[in-house]
Amino acid sequence: MPVTIGVLKETTAGETRVAIVPEVINKFIDLGAQLLIETGAGEEARIPDALYEGAEFSPNPQGILSRCDILLKVQPPTPEEIAALRPEAIVIGFMQAYKQQQMARELCAKKITSFAMELVPRISRAQSMDALSSQAAVAGYKAVLIAANTLDKFVPMLTTAAGTIRPSQFLVIGAGVAGLQAIATAKRLGAIVEGFDVRSATREQVESLGARFVDTGISAEGEGGYARELTAEEQTGQQAVLDEHIAKADVVITTAAVPGRPAPRIINLAAVEGMKPGAVIVDLAAESGGNCELTQPGETITHKDIRIIGPVNLPAELARHASEMYARNLLNFIQPAISDGMLTIDWEDEVFTGAVLTRDGEIAHEQTRDAIAKGESS
Repeated sequence: MPVTIGVLKETTAGETRVAIVPEVINKFIDLGAQLLIETGAGEEARIPDALYEGAEFSPNPQGILSRCDILLKVQPPTPEEIAALRPEAIVIGFMQAYKQQQMARELCAKKITSFAMELVPRISRAQSMDALSSQAAVAGYKAVLIAANTLDKFVPMLTTAAGTIRPSQFLVIGAGVAGLQAIATAKRLGAIVEGFDVRSATREQVESLGARFVDTGISAEGEGGYARELTAEEQTGQQAVLDEHIAKADVVITTAAVPGRPAPRIINLAAVEGMKPGAVIVDLAAESGGNCELTQPGETITHKDIRIIGPVNLPAELARHASEMYARNLLNFIQPAISDGMLTIDWEDEVFTGAVLTRDGEIAHEQTRDAIAKGESS
């Protein structure tokens, strides 16, 4: 029987994305796969069922789960979804196992193979599968629009009959995909932009986008393209230099994160209180604790005329394009394992071995396995 791929409507509060879009339907069909989609799965992304030509629809999510060989998800599967899946089915999505440990146990109990899109190795061959990057680009773009909409100033320079208005000054902390997209978007809006990252190798990327690179004299090159966590001494030295630039900025956008760990604190209370009245902080690390000491996830707070915004799940605010990018990531990830409608995973492939979370009733991802074992023994 040809492999059956199931897609459900996401049920997590605030989630508007969907794991499949019409643009990839024919590509899955060309692989010989059958598509089984829950009725209305794309409605929050403004994608009506009628656009999914070639797919089968069902209003019964339990029926889809009992039939599908592969379940494509955005958010982690719920306990009810796991219970309804057939043993040895495959789930692919953002699994967030570092905070969904019970989910990982339940997947093991059902012998469900799961792949976490956030674990896809950051190697050249896997760039088209890099869902973290595609969704981070959305977040970086949206962060600048939120900041511009909140700021009580123009962003670009304006020459008017009443005189010249100076452009706003943006500081983007973190030059990963989200940060670079934020820099590019702020420049397109006409801001003066500075960019900072503890990885000195990002200087060229920041400057190529027309921003000035803030050099604190501290480098924290890490593995896999990520920054390592700074020591207390390094954080102190970095803070002294950054505080000077934070104080001059009209907008600070922070994007610094260490996967599976709390976000590093980069903006402390003193730095916030040293900012200009009316300045804005948009903290993209809010969901993992925030880069700013005052950040509250999902809220906008005001402290001494400084507004601090802690957005969560920003990609869901651009659901159509975020879904389109994510669906292509999923297609590119699973495509090598499907031929003539048959599913065969090459367990010698470093992409699959790197992204697998659970397999054969065990937790295959070492860090997750260690974290769960540590929690059970404490």
